[in-house]
Amino acid sequence: MNWMDRLALFDPLDLSAVGLILISWWAMTWIIENPPKSRPSMSNLMADYRREWLQQFILRQPRMYDAQILGGLRQATAFFGSATLLAIGGALALIGNADQVRGVASDFALNEAPRFVWEVKIILILLFVTNAFLKFVWANRLFGYCSVVMSALPVDIEDPLCQLRADQAAQINISAARAFNRGLRSVYFGLAACAWLAGPIALMGTTILTVFVIYRREFASLSRATLLRKL
Repeated sequence: MNWMDRLALFDPLDLSAVGLILISWWAMTWIIENPPKSRPSMSNLMADYRREWLQQFILRQPRMYDAQILGGLRQATAFFGSATLLAIGGALALIGNADQVRGVASDFALNEAPRFVWEVKIILILLFVTNAFLKFVWANRLFGYCSVVMSALPVDIEDPLCQLRADQAAQINISAARAFNRGLRSVYFGLAACAWLAGPIALMGTTILTVFVIYRREFASLSRATLLRKL
């Protein structure tokens, strides 16, 4: 069976559903990271708070409180990284036992399909989970770099290097948070991709629901309204 024959196993609705989730994944990342100035996203608002945090870090004595915060952020990335690594192992195990997945689908009266179709559906989930793992690992490393730069900040607040080191640490911290948020979005869409096992209509439905949930959290949540308060 050549690749054209294998692609023929998927109907146009399947291809449309996969295209929708991939485009939505990319589009939500772009919209969140490049919002209009009149309507900043939650992620952009938190970036401003991170810059303010590192400005306060210059003046704070002692600085153990900041080290504890950064340690907590690294623990979060390590936890999600470990969780996605386990998910990758599970997905790879499912690919090796796709016949069992097909058997479960038959029990629930889902569409009968060749083994190759179920493998591709699992690979889509694996794509999102693997991307999430890589983002979490990179975020963990960046938070580590941030801690080193913060440690390099001079104790004497009159030292001209203070502002430079604070700005560098803030930018690295923001980059780490961006990678972490991208990892979380990959997890969200990975969960949505699981619905493809039930068919393309289910995949489209979970994709739309995921987009709605992410958009609401970034642009219409109570937490965002709280951050926008001036007084």
